[in-house]
Amino acid sequence: MYKTTYENSFPKGFLWGGATAANQIEGAWNLDGKGLSTAEVVQKADDRRKMSMGDVTEETLAIALADKTDDLYPKRRGVDFYHHYKEDIALFAEMGFKVYRFSIAWSRIFPQGEDAQPNEAGLVFYDNVLAELAKYDIVPLVTLSHYEMPVVLTQKYNGWAGRETIAAFNRFTETVFNRYHDQVDYWLTFNEINTGTWGFHETGAIDKGLSEREQLQIRYQALHHQFVASAIATKQLHQIDPNAKIGSMLARMQTYPATPKPEDVRAAQLEDEKNLFFTDVQARGEYPEYMNRFFSENGIVIHMAEDDQAILLENPVDFISFSYYMTNVTQHNQVDDGVGNMAVGGRNPYLKESDWGWQIDPVGLRITLNAMWDRYRKPLFIVENGLGALDKLEDDGHVHDQYRIDYLRAHIEQMKEAIKDGVNLLGYTMWGPIDLISFSTSEMSKRYGFIYVDQDDDGKGTLKRIKKDSFTWYKEVIASNGETL
Repeated sequence: MYKTTYENSFPKGFLWGGATAANQIEGAWNLDGKGLSTAEVVQKADDRRKMSMGDVTEETLAIALADKTDDLYPKRRGVDFYHHYKEDIALFAEMGFKVYRFSIAWSRIFPQGEDAQPNEAGLVFYDNVLAELAKYDIVPLVTLSHYEMPVVLTQKYNGWAGRETIAAFNRFTETVFNRYHDQVDYWLTFNEINTGTWGFHETGAIDKGLSEREQLQIRYQALHHQFVASAIATKQLHQIDPNAKIGSMLARMQTYPATPKPEDVRAAQLEDEKNLFFTDVQARGEYPEYMNRFFSENGIVIHMAEDDQAILLENPVDFISFSYYMTNVTQHNQVDDGVGNMAVGGRNPYLKESDWGWQIDPVGLRITLNAMWDRYRKPLFIVENGLGALDKLEDDGHVHDQYRIDYLRAHIEQMKEAIKDGVNLLGYTMWGPIDLISFSTSEMSKRYGFIYVDQDDDGKGTLKRIKKDSFTWYKEVIASNGETL
């Protein structure tokens, strides 16, 4: 539509806030009837530049199930949000949060995945969290599956590799939709669904030690089951609450060609297609043609039930959300260096990087916002973006994290430019507003928050919450609707 003016600031009602996940923040892994989740059987990494979330075998699973401590499994303890949620939400409210993204732990509601009845104590916990958010007029954005499925389903069906998991998940989604539909207007299905191509942490399927082709077969089949479950959940929600909105969630990694050489440009296009395939299915409702060649050349056969494709087509998501931490570089016959950048892609010599080797590219956020808006024409929501850093609590009792302020400022500036470009952006929930256990390495030292938590990598500390310098800065950003940076 032609207009003589354009948006030059964040829209009124823009949703500023922060995002967390149950398995990284809640703790209370063995209280009030909760079952063990897949996140809680992944051991912490030995090397902070090498992620550990896929290193699960039948043997390591057995060891984890027998271990009744959190020594090797920090996600079991989180930062005890389970007992500190009132204090933490009050701090979010003090910053002026308009929205708070969190996940409901499936294993807290259905500890065994397929229990005859949901665990009432688990439901009550989220009743209380939602009531506390309502107290401060903070909008909840709820993720239904954030790397925390009941581990029993891995034992029974090899996680999402088994089609039986669809019904178990949709019983869970129907339960929470019915319980919370009058309190929650925004939902997400699977967190960073594309990372299911990396294995266990997202699919709950054990495939370590198999050939690459066998792994790809299991992973893409598991992802197909998630696509179907997501579409069914979308249908459930629209029937239960026609006014609510549900979105997909992608780990977005824009890929640049290493050179203008046509073969490198094509290689980058292929990488982007493999990344956007997931939102193509969830937003457009069908498998894109370009994946047919990929599946055929890699010996992958997607087994579908008769009505799967109709279910996908009839139930696309309402909006698209994504995480953004970095961009990647590739070239023809690329060999990944395996260090940092989620251990994929090559290095960009023009970018700085974090202590974990994640390259920092604010302009890339504007590029990807424009690309995704042009591709889908559905509202977009940035639901993760942040800087993991080695914060230091100084002798004066403060954390002076100017580096985090600089990082976030640069990305928010590019968000504003994308809005000027015409992108429909709903909101921004930075990751994570309070220090929590790292997803990729399960360490505490990788801190993202505006709020420092007194806990070390061994779980020692008072759990005291301390405001960092960035706390006051973000408060001003929200109060000015992004004008004061």
